[in-house]
Amino acid sequence: MDLEVLYHRGVVLELAIAAAAFPLLFWITVPYGGRHTSDRWGVTLPAWVAWLAMEIPAPICFSVAWLQGRHADDPASIVLACGFLGHYAQRALWQSFQMRGNGKRTPLLSASIAAMVNVVNGSINGLAVGHIGAYGMAWLSDPRFVAGTIVFLAGAGINRWSDAILHRLRGPGETGYRIPHGGAYRWVSSPNYLGEIIQWGGWALATWSGAGLAFFALTVANLAPRARSNHQWYRETFADYPPERRALVPYIW
Repeated sequence: MDLEVLYHRGVVLELAIAAAAFPLLFWITVPYGGRHTSDRWGVTLPAWVAWLAMEIPAPICFSVAWLQGRHADDPASIVLACGFLGHYAQRALWQSFQMRGNGKRTPLLSASIAAMVNVVNGSINGLAVGHIGAYGMAWLSDPRFVAGTIVFLAGAGINRWSDAILHRLRGPGETGYRIPHGGAYRWVSSPNYLGEIIQWGGWALATWSGAGLAFFALTVANLAPRARSNHQWYRETFADYPPERRALVPYIW
C-alpha cells in the first residue's frame, strides 16, 4: 500500500479511536496496575513487563516508518524524530526499569489494547515526520516549530517532575499509597497527565501534521478520564485530601 494512503487511513483510524475512547473511558476505568487493578480483566502480567510491552511498539514503529520516508534525512525531520524517540526512551525503557520489583500487575487485555494503539500511533507519526512533512531547514525557525518545541519541552518537564515526586513517595520495599505534594500537585491530582497532554499539544504544533493532531486528541481522550478516576480515588481514600485540588486543569476541573 502507498505510504501516503496508509498515513491518511491511520490518521482517520486514530481520530476515530480517540472519539470512541473519550466517552467510553469516563464510564469504564481501564486498569494499568496499581490503584485501579481489577481481577475482572483476566490474565495479568507483572506491571513492568506489561508497561514495556505496550509502550515499546510506539518507538519501534515510528523508527521503521520514519526511516522509510523520503524526508528522513531532513534536519527538521531528524530533530523532531529525536524528540519523539527521546520521550519513548524514557517512557518505555526507564519507566519500566523503575517499576521492576514493585509487585504490581497489569491485565494482559489492557496492555494488548494499548500496544495495538501504539502501533498505529507510532507508525503515522513516523510517516508524518519522515515522509509527509517536507519541512526543510527553514522549518527550524518557523514560529510553529519554535512555539511547539517550547510547549513540548514544558509539558515534558511537568510530566517528568510529577513522576519523580510520585517515585519518591515510597522508600525501598515500601508499598501502599500516600498523598503527593509539591510541584503541580499543588493544583491538580494528575499533573503528570497534564504535562503529557501539554507535551503532545506541542508536538502537534511543531509537526503541523494530522498525525500530531490525532496523537494529541488520543492523549486527551485517554488521560482526561483517567485523571478524573484518580481524583475520585484520592478523595475516597484520603479524608484529608486537599479540597482545592482539581482533577486535571488547575482551578477549573
